[in-house]
Amino acid sequence: MTMIEITQDISIHEDEFVFKLSRSGGPGGQNVNKVNTRVTLFFDVTHCECLTEEQKKQILTRLVGRADKKGVIRVVSQKYRTQRANREAAIERFRLLLAEALQKRPVRKKIRIPYAINQRRLEEKRKRSLLKQQRARRNPTGDYGD
Repeated sequence: MTMIEITQDISIHEDEFVFKLSRSGGPGGQNVNKVNTRVTLFFDVTHCECLTEEQKKQILTRLVGRADKKGVIRVVSQKYRTQRANREAAIERFRLLLAEALQKRPVRKKIRIPYAINQRRLEEKRKRSLLKQQRARRNPTGDYGD
């Protein structure tokens, strides 16, 4: 088996994946009801030995929609007509998901809005409010002189 490179310093052995084959709803022609071409990849994050605890936590929080309660991530591929192509597509999709989940996101720096900008915004609000009040006062009865 081979190693799947997630990032430059993280590689996962293909033995850690569990593949389940089933009938695909996608393309397949006459084979669609006979051949199991849909591939579902399962990866147990919590029991992976090549990831640190911090990385596991990061993956599970970022991929919470794909992971179950036990920490198993599921990726499905049924795009192609062959098992091999779907298997490779599922592995590639998994690799991209994990690489994205492990990226360090920059910490957002809070900035203070300058006083002048805030005053300008409030002045615009006052002008708009005054304009609307003037429109309302012009014809309080709603009678337009029909």
